[in-house]
Amino acid sequence: MQQIIGFIIRNGLRLLFLLLLGISLWLTISYHSFHRSRFVNSSNLITGYVYSKMTSVTDYFSLREENKRLYEENLLMKNFLLNHKQITDNNQLNLPTLPSREINVVSSKIIENSYRKQKNFLTLKGGTKQGIERDMGVINDKGIVGIIEHTSNNYATVLSVLNTDFQIVAKIKKNNQFGTLTWDGKSTGFVQLIDIARIESIAKGDTIVTGFSSKAFPENVPIGTIDRITIDENSNTSTLHIRLFNDMTRISYVYVIGNTHKEEIQELKERTEDNE
Repeated sequence: MQQIIGFIIRNGLRLLFLLLLGISLWLTISYHSFHRSRFVNSSNLITGYVYSKMTSVTDYFSLREENKRLYEENLLMKNFLLNHKQITDNNQLNLPTLPSREINVVSSKIIENSYRKQKNFLTLKGGTKQGIERDMGVINDKGIVGIIEHTSNNYATVLSVLNTDFQIVAKIKKNNQFGTLTWDGKSTGFVQLIDIARIESIAKGDTIVTGFSSKAFPENVPIGTIDRITIDENSNTSTLHIRLFNDMTRISYVYVIGNTHKEEIQELKERTEDNE
């Protein structure tokens, strides 16, 4: 208590000055509309700035939760769109409507990604416990990523599209001309569509998508666009060099997709081959 009294005595003039200054400012603001409006505007500016910074900090720390929520939301939307696409396409062909759950979608995260080798693989956080099985297709919001190669209870490896063993059926979107999609092991940004008949309608910039015969992917999943065309004069076929929509060196979250009719289709295919 004595220290407080001593402080007041030592700084009495300063405290009196601050008190009188505060009273004068209050009287000025209270009885003059101009000064009052300027004070209010200044207060709002300062308050807005402080709240803005506080909100920025709060938003930063909630980003992880928000991203997770958005990703789960995207998963539901992806599931719906893939199944809806199958139904729509079949109705246009006047075929029976497919079940609404023909395509299953499982979300996952890449925890390891190789892209500098000839035989590149990815590792996913998620395995058989999460419904991920061998030969399922792996995509993200931009297009194809690869095919599930091996699984354990909680992890899976993916045969990357940047693997010289990777092969699927793909097609030119505008004319449904099919070919085999492979990778020549050179550039991480390009794959090749081979065995394409030499026709004039193919042009640089045409979109390439997955074909209906691809066992790992539904039809029309994006792959990339034609960047360059190489023609083999002897076989009269073309090799299309496809610029991938995906930057395979920078991918994180993916969707693993599977056809619930896969076993039925495979069994039918094997029976057909046995009868030949």
